[in-house]
Amino acid sequence: MDSLSGVGVVDKTAAILGALESGALNLPGLVEATGIARPTAHRLASALEAHGLVRRDDDGRFALGLRLVALGHAAAAGLTVADAARPALERLRDETGESTQLYVRAGDRRVCTVSLESPHGLRTIVSLGAAMPLDRGSAGRVLRGEWNAKGWAESVGEREEGVASVSAPVLDSQSDVLAAVSVSGPIQRTTRTPGRRYGTAVVAAARQVEASLRHG
Repeated sequence: MDSLSGVGVVDKTAAILGALESGALNLPGLVEATGIARPTAHRLASALEAHGLVRRDDDGRFALGLRLVALGHAAAAGLTVADAARPALERLRDETGESTQLYVRAGDRRVCTVSLESPHGLRTIVSLGAAMPLDRGSAGRVLRGEWNAKGWAESVGEREEGVASVSAPVLDSQSDVLAAVSVSGPIQRTTRTPGRRYGTAVVAAARQVEASLRHG
C-alpha cells in the first residue's frame, strides 16, 4: 500500500480503521480491504483492540472500538469550545503574563486544544494536541469534576517540576464539564499559591467562554 505520511505503521493503522468504517470484518476481509499482509494486519488489529480502538463482535470479527466514541466526542467538543475559548484565553494570557491553555477530556486523558504562550523567556510550553493524564495537574482535577468553592483548582509541581497552574471548568447548560481553562507558569512567578494570584481571572475567563458558547 502507498504511504501517505511516510510512517508505515501509522498508514497501516489508519487503513485498518478506515476499512472498519464500513462495518465489521474478519481477518481475511481486513487483509483484502487494506492490502496489508495477514500477519501484520492481525498484529495491528490486535494492538488496536488492546487500546480499545478496535473490538471483536459476537462473531469474532474486528469492528471499531467504543473508545473512538469518546475520542470523537472530545474532538468535536474540542473544536467548538476551542473556537469560543481563544479570545478569552488571549485576554487571560495578557492579563496574567503567563501561558494559557484549554483542555478537553478524552477517556482517561486530557488533550490540549488551545495553547497560548507567555511572552516571558521562561514560560510554560504545552504543545497543541498534547495528551496528558487526568490524575496530575489542576486541569485534570477540574475535568474530573474537582474544584474548590471559589470555582478553581490549583497544582504546584504536580505534573512538571517547577511549574504551577490554576484551572477552572467551562460548563454546559446542564452544569456538565466541557473543558478546563488553565493558566500555568514557573513557580518563581506564580508562587506556591497560584490560585490566590490567578484564581479569579481564570474563573472569569471560563465564564467568558461559556458566554461565547451560548451566544455563538
